[in-house]
Amino acid sequence: MNYKEFKGLKLPTLGFGGMRLPTTKPSGPICQNTVEEMVEYAMKNGVNYFDTAFFYHAGESEIELGKVLSKYPRDSWYIADKFPGNFIKIVDGKLSMDLESMGMANRTFNTPKEIFEHQLQTCGVEYFDFYMLHQVTESTYDLYTNEKVGILNYLLEEKKAGRIKHFGFSSHGRYETIDKFITKYNDCFEYVMIQLNYLDWSLQEAGKKYDVITKHNIPVFVMEPVRGGLLAAPGKEAEALLKAERPNDTPVTWAFRFLQSLPNVTITISGMSNMEQLKENIGIYNKLDPTTDVERELLQKIVDNMASFVPCTSCRYCCGACPQKLDIPVLLALYNEASHALSWYVEDVLGTLSDAEKPQACTTCGACNPLCPQDIDIPDTLTKFCDILNKK
Repeated sequence: MNYKEFKGLKLPTLGFGGMRLPTTKPSGPICQNTVEEMVEYAMKNGVNYFDTAFFYHAGESEIELGKVLSKYPRDSWYIADKFPGNFIKIVDGKLSMDLESMGMANRTFNTPKEIFEHQLQTCGVEYFDFYMLHQVTESTYDLYTNEKVGILNYLLEEKKAGRIKHFGFSSHGRYETIDKFITKYNDCFEYVMIQLNYLDWSLQEAGKKYDVITKHNIPVFVMEPVRGGLLAAPGKEAEALLKAERPNDTPVTWAFRFLQSLPNVTITISGMSNMEQLKENIGIYNKLDPTTDVERELLQKIVDNMASFVPCTSCRYCCGACPQKLDIPVLLALYNEASHALSWYVEDVLGTLSDAEKPQACTTCGACNPLCPQDIDIPDTLTKFCDILNKK
């Protein structure tokens, strides 16, 4: 495993993400036995950084990772968690969170302290090695900078107390927002996590975000390195181009090699759902093999052919706000397929859904849109999906 130095630590360049843990069935409970096997393999092969968050797997990710990691000496692994500001509203001067969709309807959190203490307890730890403000974006900027609510001040006090070892933030926001936030709170943040991959380098201006963070001399941590699986299967034409250049490399190898070419990337968090993915990713990161300038030109050619895709990463932030309880990421993935060809696969999957689960059930209320990190106009996309289906 390759390693990089970070604040006196030796961090693996590959981290284990907790947003897409293996489940017993789609959208079902986490398969703890498989998680245990994967964590054991990761630890034996040098991957000891584990990333989770309050809402991953409807709150189960923190619990399951905490259980599994507790079997190993505390100083042998790092755990990263996030303050869920992207799901918080201020009502009558207090924090308000929609917890019903997580099965926590009887639980309330009114202060940053209550949330933080809950996360420590849920993960079964006395401190977090890494802790972030989750989703610093245009929609959460006012919340995180609200001194009366005091989220940032509270967490900085916890850092002083040693219950947060390293403090940062994650962001799907515009590079201007990231720059403004870092500038406002100079010297507060030790790292910034952004969605970064060769498709988003230009499509979501991730290159500009990378440059802004680097300008502030802050290390970049990476999420969505294969864009929710899209770059693991970028299409027949793209895969043919990649194979012609390097016959032995998979599309995933190309995605990670691109990130290895960026010197300010410290660690890449990969949400691995099975042992096969874990072994492949570790195999790639056991050596340093960054893309060349010529290879990056090839990747840009592929991006130019992919830019019309709806850029859903299956983060599922939108689902909790949907009054129809639609599985929006599934529908958007089907739309991407159907927009090119209404294949048997699309019709087969749709055939397993009830009328209440299909795109036609969308009321176009728009409640999902503010929660989408990719700025997808979800109601408009589902309307287009309906149009495709009506024309068949």
